[in-house]
Amino acid sequence: LPENFGRYIEPFFGGGAMFIWAYNKNPHAGFIINDCNPSLMSIYESVKNDVSAFKKRLDILEAKYLPLEKADRKIWYYDLRNEHAYDFEKWDKTEEAATLYFLMKTAFNGIWQINQNTNNRFGTPFGLGAQKTKVYDREVVDWWNKALKNTSLYCRDFEEVVKETAIAGSFVFMDPPYRDSFTQYNTDFNDQEQERVIDCLSYCENVGAYGLLSNRDANDGFFEDRWRNDIHYFDVTYTAGRRKKTKDGFEAKVAREVLLSTK
Repeated sequence: LPENFGRYIEPFFGGGAMFIWAYNKNPHAGFIINDCNPSLMSIYESVKNDVSAFKKRLDILEAKYLPLEKADRKIWYYDLRNEHAYDFEKWDKTEEAATLYFLMKTAFNGIWQINQNTNNRFGTPFGLGAQKTKVYDREVVDWWNKALKNTSLYCRDFEEVVKETAIAGSFVFMDPPYRDSFTQYNTDFNDQEQERVIDCLSYCENVGAYGLLSNRDANDGFFEDRWRNDIHYFDVTYTAGRRKKTKDGFEAKVAREVLLSTK
């Protein structure tokens, strides 16, 4: 990770874990975040621009959810998910975004899943239902509101964003859908798309930006054939989406991830 950067760019934003590190490292940098998922980006836009109404909606949902027993929470969750899928037009943008955020906080592992039976909208199953005193952290939402104040938000093609915003001294972190991934986030991210990401890494190098690309290593030479600079490998264990079936049930699957970086 770079010690210094004047601009931080993340074209596959998702949950923004690296953004948190980058903001804490240098809160005075310029920040540009992008994701092709408009529903997800609407959450960040609402937290940035309408945080009071966002939290008010969450508080209303939380007050209905917490008193319920687990079995009733599950029923209530699926009713709300169905409402979000088919009756969302009755809400304004902030109410819809906050409802989705609440669903993601009570869904299975916060995983993003799209289903046909949920109108091709958020369709992740119910989670553990084990919340005791709260469903979301108000302090976390307030932190994001502060961090997003001077952050530019986009919902565009990743390559456009990188090539329009990456300049010398930037830190560009790319965490696209992994190759052969269980989770495709409602996109068809094939190897041609992966090559576009690697092309963005080359672009970063050419303009003097520091680029970092994470992915899954299929041990087939795909990345080694396309990248000549630093490549690092990390052994990992997947606990969701990649469980291996055995005679005794399912177990977590050991895998290897790869990290490509510019010089």
